[in-house]
Amino acid sequence: MKRVKKAIFLVAGMGTRFLPATKAQPKEMLPIVDKPVVQFLVEEAVDSGIEEIIFVTGRGKRAIEDHFDYAIELEQSLKKSGKKELLKVIREISSLAKFSYVRQKEPKGTGDAVLCASHLVNNEPVAVIFGDDLIFSKTPCLKQMIKIFEKYQDPVIAVEAVPKKEVFKYGVVEALQIEKRIFEIKSIVEKPSVKKAPSNLIIVGRHIFTPEVFEEIKKIKPSKKEEIMLTDALKNFLKRRPIYGYQFMGDHYDCGTKIGFLKANIAYGLSHKETKNELKKYLKTIK
Repeated sequence: MKRVKKAIFLVAGMGTRFLPATKAQPKEMLPIVDKPVVQFLVEEAVDSGIEEIIFVTGRGKRAIEDHFDYAIELEQSLKKSGKKELLKVIREISSLAKFSYVRQKEPKGTGDAVLCASHLVNNEPVAVIFGDDLIFSKTPCLKQMIKIFEKYQDPVIAVEAVPKKEVFKYGVVEALQIEKRIFEIKSIVEKPSVKKAPSNLIIVGRHIFTPEVFEEIKKIKPSKKEEIMLTDALKNFLKRRPIYGYQFMGDHYDCGTKIGFLKANIAYGLSHKETKNELKKYLKTIK
């Protein structure tokens, strides 16, 4: 059994829903209080045992690479100013993991983005993390999923129950529950109507793939929009191997939406030592 020690981060999206804020900076670098979204995701991966992180980026994403690189001038300035705690925080960021970067040259879908990193995976199981989905949990979500993968040795997808009226926004699974929080996925439907949705279990941006999934992605023909969709590859994979859905423990925030981003800021702000007391007081004044 090979250990999951690599993760692919899909961060090539243009972030059009956050314009004009994302005109000159990646949406993944938007802050949750004082830390960018992407750093939360990296820390989750590292706390789950991931050693190597592969970012699939696009144009205008250089700030992500800079964030996880050394900042010599900044470190020297903090050292000179005697700001030892901040210096420690900054240095730790660049030492979290081994980082690699590949670029998706054109927006050709999530399947194409995953394939951009395939040459760095080396026939190993790998985690795939989407840049929008932030999950606050006592045990990191990915760590929970790795435990399930180690038991079943087949792909694992994070799922979450939502109100049925909201399923049209997401990929939805038809699944049979086999253990507490664990489902065997039977089919996947991308953004179904409320009436045709097979369940209210949606796919969240955490996956663990085996090498065979990459082979299925390579077989997919581009859609009319010239996109290679990950969902299509997973549907084909299901014809010969199981995929498991795991209903994770934790609070999920879709930071690809304005309301999800705002909720994440409030949730984290209420736990942050510098902001929690004043924020609680302020929220009580809002009518």
